[in-house]
Amino acid sequence: MPLYTKQELKIYNSLSGEKEVFKPINEGHVGMYVCGPTVYSNVHLGNVRTFMSFDVIFRYLLHLNYKVRYVRNITDVGHIVDDSDEGEDKIAKKARLEQLEPMEVVQRYTVDFHDILKAFNFLPPSIEPTATGHIIEQIEIIKKIIEKGIGYEANGSVYFDVVKFNETHHYGILSGRNIEDMLANTRDLDGQSDKRNPQDFALWKKAEPEHIMRWPSPWSDGFPGWHLECTAMSTKYLGNHFDIHGGGMDLKFPHHECEIAQNEACTGQTPVNYWMHANMLTLNGKKMAKSTGNNILPREILTGDNSILSKAFPASVARFFMLQAHYRSILDFSDDAIVAAEKGYKRLMEAITALKDIKQSNTSSIDITSWKQLCYDAMNDDFNTPILIAQLFEGVRYINLLKDEKETLNTEDLETFSKLINAFVFDVLGLEDEKAADGENDRLEGTINMLIEMRKQARADKNFALSDQIRDQLLTLGIQLKDGKEGTTFTI
Repeated sequence: MPLYTKQELKIYNSLSGEKEVFKPINEGHVGMYVCGPTVYSNVHLGNVRTFMSFDVIFRYLLHLNYKVRYVRNITDVGHIVDDSDEGEDKIAKKARLEQLEPMEVVQRYTVDFHDILKAFNFLPPSIEPTATGHIIEQIEIIKKIIEKGIGYEANGSVYFDVVKFNETHHYGILSGRNIEDMLANTRDLDGQSDKRNPQDFALWKKAEPEHIMRWPSPWSDGFPGWHLECTAMSTKYLGNHFDIHGGGMDLKFPHHECEIAQNEACTGQTPVNYWMHANMLTLNGKKMAKSTGNNILPREILTGDNSILSKAFPASVARFFMLQAHYRSILDFSDDAIVAAEKGYKRLMEAITALKDIKQSNTSSIDITSWKQLCYDAMNDDFNTPILIAQLFEGVRYINLLKDEKETLNTEDLETFSKLINAFVFDVLGLEDEKAADGENDRLEGTINMLIEMRKQARADKNFALSDQIRDQLLTLGIQLKDGKEGTTFTI
């Protein structure tokens, strides 16, 4: 019997403002879409925190034996600088400044994004579509919205008529806003805009002559609006109505609000059952910003190449630090905080290592069944990782008592305890034992150096066939030898 049938998961739904019992549309299957990065710069720490929150959500749904289709997109076109409908596309602007093709910018920062997420032990999504790969789907959605009388063309651009939509729907249902207040608080159109109303947003923008990224459409050579991309990609892979849509808190309005409007205008139904939003990350009590210098990149945490932290920290320590706060809470990153997190992380890893040497007894003096359910209760309460971590440290206390022979566990309970603590630490939270990994690296380095010495001796003996065989077989494993004046070195 699947584990999800035994556990009642509750999710905070941004749409209702309440925690709701999670009931997927199709039993045993979950469709989840998360807004991915706009790849015009290095992924920043706030992005990592958001994607980490949904990585843990993905991991826990898998742990509960759900079959999950997790879609996280790459926005590689159409994101305007000021997140409105005016200004310059962020990727095009970066390409112009660095004198590169836009797709060179996209490739560079997509690779950086993947490298960082891999370093932090993220599971890859089931599907990772790109906006440029779904231009046709976006054009088809625009056609449908125009047919419904809610989209209109003006001078080669197409806009979504928010006031018209609001006559039969509620624009602002997710953010709790109403159209009258929005219109009252927005400056009047100055006559230079093609929009009918200030709140209308672009579905398609006509490209100016200098705009590099452009595609043909029935209205003009241009590019799609930012909001439209996610509607096209989420519905293509998850259907018009799916379970979970996630992203950062900053996307709630206007991005997610516009997604709801587009989908309802196009299909006549609400697109998503559960809207989830991760909160922001601050640095030393202030908003992170490159302009003020109050900023640190994820890679700089791992290398120590920064002026914020006292030293470098492993990815799992940074991950453990972030998961000590609930995903809907603001989290402040600082040197003191991550130093404290490192101590806790090491205690946890040392306890799990010690657990391997615990001997079973005939009886149990610890109620493992109750502890097990407390762990599940934490995650079932809107993925409450800080409460789960508190329960895991209760498990650490048990391990120390067992090690000192002050408590006992029988064979079945010890197996349950060991299996569960490992599952929550490594499979659900996604932590890695950095010390164990260092040990593996040391063994690998020792093995390679031994083979280098064997190759050196083979060359001294003029056994060049063996020398070449060692070099070539290491290369097939991704280990490249380099001979120099100081001897032979290797890179992996």
